[in-house]
Amino acid sequence: MDVGALVADAKRGRPRAVARLITLIENATAVPGGVDPLREVMAAFAAERGPGGAGGRRGPYGARVIGLTGSPGVGKSTSTGMLIRALRKRGQRVGVLAVDPSSPFTGGALLGDRVRMQEHATDPEVFIRSMASRGHLGGLAWATPQALRVLDAAGCDVILVETVGVGQAEVDVARLADTTIVLLAPGMGDGIQAAKAGILEVADVFVVNKADRDDAHAVVRELRNMVALVHAPWKPPIVSTVASKGEGVDDLLAALDKHAAYLDESGELRRRRLARARDEIETIALAQLRARFALAGRERRLDLLAERLLAAETDPYTAADDLLSSLG
Repeated sequence: MDVGALVADAKRGRPRAVARLITLIENATAVPGGVDPLREVMAAFAAERGPGGAGGRRGPYGARVIGLTGSPGVGKSTSTGMLIRALRKRGQRVGVLAVDPSSPFTGGALLGDRVRMQEHATDPEVFIRSMASRGHLGGLAWATPQALRVLDAAGCDVILVETVGVGQAEVDVARLADTTIVLLAPGMGDGIQAAKAGILEVADVFVVNKADRDDAHAVVRELRNMVALVHAPWKPPIVSTVASKGEGVDDLLAALDKHAAYLDESGELRRRRLARARDEIETIALAQLRARFALAGRERRLDLLAERLLAAETDPYTAADDLLSSLG
């Protein structure tokens, strides 16, 4: 595979090159020591983004990144399709990374976005990529951050990241997105259940989907009570939608635009992207450390240290220091 040619074609917005690069990234991050092709890809993109680069934009991403998360069944894929239609009417190029859970039994994934986003399949200004989580927790796939860079380099104005159906603690999307949308729907639990859900704490915008149901107003009321307790410069707005009918999309776009303006004016956008860059560097460094550990054959050393710990001959911190020092 000619990585240089693929990068050049991706920068021209050619879908096949974008798809092949994301496949390369997924395959490389799935095996220990498989990161060498990624170095060439990321270095080429960084050169294009840096001072004097053709893109003329700096920072982790030039594209606006919007994350959509929520429990299974709230309508994330349908809402993503609704947002694509609205953004395309604005003339924006849209990238979508839709992550679906991998089966713990077969390793496969039912890529539901392929079913629900059919109408955008032939639009050359929309790139939709299905990604299996491959067992990675947090609601995203391991390769998602690098895939975002590919879509950004391909000229996407907005990138939508749809997580797997998450529970109360899978909030990785908030560390990756500029704006995080948390979707809820009637019948997903009472006010106490909503209040203790960790995903609600990461919301920049709340969306109550399936608002044509009778009990939707109760969900909105409970959210308003929660938001009233927030003591922060930004209080998440609450938007009611019926994504299957396209209802409420104008209100949702207005809320997203308002949050984007807040991020720019307050300096929060830079702070979030700086934190995102730190996390990405740390994640790669830790992955390389694990790969070095495996390649150096230190598993036996780890077993010996574990036996010493079990026999109370050492403590876990001393054992960890010993293991790290053996790597040099």
